[in-house]
Amino acid sequence: MYSFKNDYSEGAHPQIMEALLKSNLEQTVGYGTDHYCDAARRIICEKIGREDADVHFLTGGTQTNLTVISAALRPYQAVISADSGHICVHETGAIEATGHKAIAMPAHSGKLTPSLIQKAVDTHTDEHMVQPKMVYISHPTEVGTIYSKAELEAISTCCKANGLLLFVDGARLASALTAQGSDVTLTDLARLSDAFYIGGTKCGAMFGEAVVLLNDAIKQDFRYMIKQRGGMFAKGRLLGIQFGELLCGDLYFELGRHANQMASLIKEACQSEGFSFVTDSVTNQQFPILPDTVLTQLEKNYLFEVWEKRSDGYTAVRFVTSWATHEQNVKQFVADLHSACKNSLG
Repeated sequence: MYSFKNDYSEGAHPQIMEALLKSNLEQTVGYGTDHYCDAARRIICEKIGREDADVHFLTGGTQTNLTVISAALRPYQAVISADSGHICVHETGAIEATGHKAIAMPAHSGKLTPSLIQKAVDTHTDEHMVQPKMVYISHPTEVGTIYSKAELEAISTCCKANGLLLFVDGARLASALTAQGSDVTLTDLARLSDAFYIGGTKCGAMFGEAVVLLNDAIKQDFRYMIKQRGGMFAKGRLLGIQFGELLCGDLYFELGRHANQMASLIKEACQSEGFSFVTDSVTNQQFPILPDTVLTQLEKNYLFEVWEKRSDGYTAVRFVTSWATHEQNVKQFVADLHSACKNSLG
């Protein structure tokens, strides 16, 4: 069985494994205060063009989201998200467990817009309701779509006009930045947001996310929040080493680009059979709507996620490729897809 279920099934890129092994018996101070973490911070600040940024390393996306959001908001404040946003659907109520409400807005193609943000603000009118204070978006979205620079600029302008903080979930950021048609860069994110993170878990790292804080109000005492939320990793150098390897050159972007290219082969194969998609994704997640008869045959050899069961004999599914997806496996899948279509549809 070959898996297209997620983009973190494999371990870590060999270059990262080699670097981790090389430092294995080295003694360093803990909790992210070692020289590897310091070096990775400098690299990230240089990449984003912001020497004043604070960079922290956490182990996972959910932990990162809840730590940043709980650090930024006062007890009565809330965060606005697309209804498909990770914090609303796939984090087991982690944000609500911190005492903050997530305001879920119905968003086309998983993307928030200034009008949706403004609607959320306008419908929370006084102290008898939670106060919207942050906007959460993910780039790419949960359904594989990406924001353009113009869209991010419009969202940023809306946030500033309403006194809202903008936080960008970058769990799959490498895929978004290298997607076909993308015009967003790391420096754009640093210019337009108050906080964002560079995802490692889903792009070649064994684990880890690099949080970039741009707003001084969020920076203050952030390490206290990391510690309180259980995110202060004792062997912090393991995180610094990984991000140093990913970002010292172009490895991070190469891995994101590869994942996208593998996904595009799956997309093209589904399009050639005339199938439609849940969204027009240009990243490493593809959501075709396939006949159940075809899926029954594919399930014999492949793992993938059922996204939405339908009543017309079709099912929306999710195929995810990664930095480690082999082209030969994708080509075999494409051949099997065409064969399944021929056998079941004639």
